Amino acid sequence: MNILALNSGSSSFKFGLYRVDSHGVEALLSDTVDGGTPEDAIARVAAALAQPGMPRPDAVGHRIVHGGPALRQHAVIDAAVLAQLEAAAAFAPLHMPTALTIIRDAQQRYPRRPQVACFDTCFHAGMPEVAGRLPIPRHLHAQGLQRYGFHGLSLESIVRQLGADLPQRMVIAHLGNGASVTAVRAGRSIDTSMGLTPTGGLIMGTRSGDLDPGVLLYLLREQGLDAPALQNLVDHASGLLGISGISGDMRELHAAEAAHAEARLAIEMYVMAVRKQVAAMVAVLGGIDRLVFTGGIGENDAAVRAEICRGLAWAGLDAQARGPSVQVLASQEDEEIARHTAALVAP
Repeated sequence: MNILALNSGSSSFKFGLYRVDSHGVEALLSDTVDGGTPEDAIARVAAALAQPGMPRPDAVGHRIVHGGPALRQHAVIDAAVLAQLEAAAAFAPLHMPTALTIIRDAQQRYPRRPQVACFDTCFHAGMPEVAGRLPIPRHLHAQGLQRYGFHGLSLESIVRQLGADLPQRMVIAHLGNGASVTAVRAGRSIDTSMGLTPTGGLIMGTRSGDLDPGVLLYLLREQGLDAPALQNLVDHASGLLGISGISGDMRELHAAEAAHAEARLAIEMYVMAVRKQVAAMVAVLGGIDRLVFTGGIGENDAAVRAEICRGLAWAGLDAQARGPSVQVLASQEDEEIARHTAALVAP
């Protein structure tokens, strides 16, 4: 089968056409679109697929960040699933409106092709209750307010790539514009840094990560910020951008850190936040056999990896982020989308 994988993230849009058969997954086309609108991204996909010799997709798979409490397994998109996705948009307002726009556009362009939703939350669906519950009243938990965890397709791809070399106790640091750290025991998620939404956990490019809830109450009560203003603050104006006042892009902060103390501070705070989360996951696992870095920063920023590991030698991790205890693997979300889509729609 030829599967079109559409992967809308918080800062970019990735797509690829993959041939999936009993031998595995082969990339026929792969590209990334930075910036622009969802409509621009879909137009880029259509232009790429119109190239001579390019086969038409048999099905379309979509990365969906959040399916809410009702959708915890990958699913073929029908009217009922689409309605549940629309209801879940409140859980991930930074991602879901774009994803829904792309789904509707893809349905119009490929009306006779099945569409599949592949959820980032699925990998964490079996997380133990002690990690999944939030310390809030039970009636709110019953409404779906719980810790879901994210970056699941990326994490699945790491587990798959390791295969027979999968360690018993592994911590995966997915570090990109969005970032999370996950404790994985025997290939299963048992705890993770993100919670109800992809805004929680680590400091990120423009997202705050975890905040004292009193900060939000103070801004609500004393400065009169309403819900849209608070959402803009925690999703678009905080994190590395908010600390540095320069950029949420780690590459730009590295370029500026020699001349700007706030850029250096942003990097140091990011490193410390990741280091603390890795240490927390080591405690959850009762030790660690391997730390895996993935994501744009995790895969490409050797200086940040080394700084994170420098404070983790006590856990048996090499201070220079190398050797058998530390590994760098590329996230292969799109290939996972292709696999899940083919499995769900194969005759």
